[in-house]
Amino acid sequence: MGCFRFTRKRACHFRARLQIRLSIGQIPLRSSLTRRRGKLGHAALLLSLLWMPALLPVASRLVLLPRALLSMASGSPPTQPSQASGSGYVPGSVSAAFVTCPNEKVAKEIARAVVEKRLAACVNLIPQITSIYEWKGKIEEDSEVLMMIKTRSSLVPALTDFVRSLHPYEVAEVIALPVEQGNSPYLHWVHQVTEAVSDSSTVLP
Repeated sequence: MGCFRFTRKRACHFRARLQIRLSIGQIPLRSSLTRRRGKLGHAALLLSLLWMPALLPVASRLVLLPRALLSMASGSPPTQPSQASGSGYVPGSVSAAFVTCPNEKVAKEIARAVVEKRLAACVNLIPQITSIYEWKGKIEEDSEVLMMIKTRSSLVPALTDFVRSLHPYEVAEVIALPVEQGNSPYLHWVHQVTEAVSDSSTVLP
């Protein structure tokens, strides 16, 4: 009977010590798991920050995709932001026209007349260019002067007619290219100088 009590007492004592050890052992276990989870969380956060710049273009395309699909369904092209919206300049509203002249005297006369009529804000003369071209079945080579004329795009038709009326060539070269971007104050100045001439007016020499 005494042995039974002693054994039972020792068993209870052993069980109590085991519970204490388990309870003590759980603390480092949980803390280590917490630390590991914390490290994994930090690693996931770091990876997300590293991959975020690469995923932004994809996300932006996914956001813009429904708009593009809607515009395709409606038959209208998707709207594009203006490249020079911050400056107030409308891309293509100013053009650079190019005219070739036989010599500097003719080029200066046409350039001055164009500016006086406010068909252009500025004309640059580039001397001694070599032009090689085909004319009436022959290959010709001449030394010419190139005029670079800055004007509003809406005035190009009137500018073309005016240059043709003064030019000595049978077929005068007058071509124009729209200006998409540039120095905003200069482009606004071109508009201001030429705004006195209406787009549909006919300018006579």
